[in-house]
Amino acid sequence: MSSASAAAPSPSISGTDWLKGWCQGLSQIFFQSNVFTALLILAAFAVADWRMALLVLIGCAANTLGGRLLRADTSSVASGMQGFCGALVGAGTYAAIGGQWAAYPIALIGGLLCAPVTWLVVTLFTKTPLKVFNLPSTTAPFCIVATGILLSTEALHVNGAPSTTIDSDAVAFARSLLTNVSEVVLVNNEWSGALILLGLFVASWKVGLAGVLGSVVGSLCALAMGESLTETANGLAGYSGVLTAIALAVVFLRSSALSWVLAVIGTVVTAVVTLLMHDINAPTYTWPYILTTWVFLVIAHYLPGAKRT
Repeated sequence: MSSASAAAPSPSISGTDWLKGWCQGLSQIFFQSNVFTALLILAAFAVADWRMALLVLIGCAANTLGGRLLRADTSSVASGMQGFCGALVGAGTYAAIGGQWAAYPIALIGGLLCAPVTWLVVTLFTKTPLKVFNLPSTTAPFCIVATGILLSTEALHVNGAPSTTIDSDAVAFARSLLTNVSEVVLVNNEWSGALILLGLFVASWKVGLAGVLGSVVGSLCALAMGESLTETANGLAGYSGVLTAIALAVVFLRSSALSWVLAVIGTVVTAVVTLLMHDINAPTYTWPYILTTWVFLVIAHYLPGAKRT
């Protein structure tokens, strides 16, 4: 999930490229361009609710189209780089207002809006002094658009699925290992988490291992900091750590002993940021991961042993 391409598009884009981009937009949520990973992630949404899966596909398609209209190149479209924020907007729309009829045009418009928001974030990181750090836009466009949807659709909000109440540290920790993964895509379901985790290992054993690492460290930190057992068990305290660990260990930094150390430290920091955001009752989404990763990539810029991919 790196910055969108600003290159001029090729004269045309094939139907196969559109289809690949639509599909792989789902796998790019976890930084991967892999059809099988994408299909497992789609299955994870369907396990939660087929309507959520449909909204995710609508958001992804709209974002992909919007990215192309803003001159994203063919490779960027085909690899799914133009669709993942829209896919998450579709998931966020379902989380906010469920599967009611209004959700579908909202997911469509939200997906389209991700394209210009991405352009703005990329411009910030490429046309200002920040360009020296080569920061990715990552899921920031999703967070911005999803927050707008959340605040503007209050009258349509629905109660989410009831949380599983937990009163045991061991049970909370064990359940969170999978729900941390599923909550990255706003799903509270162990089976969905297992399907996504399988998809990560299908893409790369290092990616899968980093995901597990982020989940374990995130949950341990949540328990140590006194997050409620129910919130920990339902993945709400540790999901951003999953993304931080993958991002720093193997995606934005070349995999090395240092990158994995930074991933562990970054996951701990992400847990702290998550707790702080919970305390102020702000829409969290993936902001703890985003903010932590940006800071650590700036730090890595000054570390001789930390090489960017």
